[in-house]
Amino acid sequence: MNEIQYHLNISKDMIKEARYAVVSGDPDRIPLLAQAFDPNAICLANHRGYVTYLAQFHGQSVLLSTTGIGGPSTSIVIEELANIGLKYFLRIGTTGAIQPHIQLGDLIITEASIRLDGASTHYAPIEFPAVASLGLTTSIIEAAKALALPYYTGVTVSADTFYPGQERYDNFAHYVIKRFQGTLQEWQKLGALNYEMESATLLTMCKVLGLEAACFCGVIANRNFSEKPSTETLQSLRATWSTMAVKTLELDMRRRGLID
Repeated sequence: MNEIQYHLNISKDMIKEARYAVVSGDPDRIPLLAQAFDPNAICLANHRGYVTYLAQFHGQSVLLSTTGIGGPSTSIVIEELANIGLKYFLRIGTTGAIQPHIQLGDLIITEASIRLDGASTHYAPIEFPAVASLGLTTSIIEAAKALALPYYTGVTVSADTFYPGQERYDNFAHYVIKRFQGTLQEWQKLGALNYEMESATLLTMCKVLGLEAACFCGVIANRNFSEKPSTETLQSLRATWSTMAVKTLELDMRRRGLID
């Protein structure tokens, strides 16, 4: 499709046959990630809060785009990027760990997500699993090993809301409806590693649409010890995200025979 996509304001002609998309919730991360791939990366669009850059990497075009926060916004981005030919999606984000042994700054690589969102149910019934691409996830793991970065792999709880859906009581009402009361402890007992807000939609959509997606997040809070995210850890993760994204795509492109 060569037509301009309504929300992202980009077209197929503009992306130079890019197949990989690196996506992240915060639009401020996109220029930094783009420059890690290509110091001469260009901004294709900044429209309706969606920022999109195009980078050249080992002779391949790579698109970098914000998803915004949550499933509905993420679904728009994946739909419009798929429309113009993107096939492989790497999500990079922040997360709150729920297992006590996970440290601030560690990486959590999502194998599958618990679907506490609503957007993914518009693509598949709730019984359908939100599972990450095995190949792309393997590339993330190999990148973390190569860079000697601490990481965990496992199941992520992906909720539509930051406060009640993650059973946070530091909200305005200091109250969580009965549906979510006790769920933090339940997910801990079931071995889930973390909370975030986009992976259920991303993984479900891509599996249903015949695309590939994977996700890794940097831990900026551990719910066993504090509800408050660490801004200091967030700042330190910026360099980690960039090096991980570059190494992951390098390994994945090589595995697919796209680069030598």
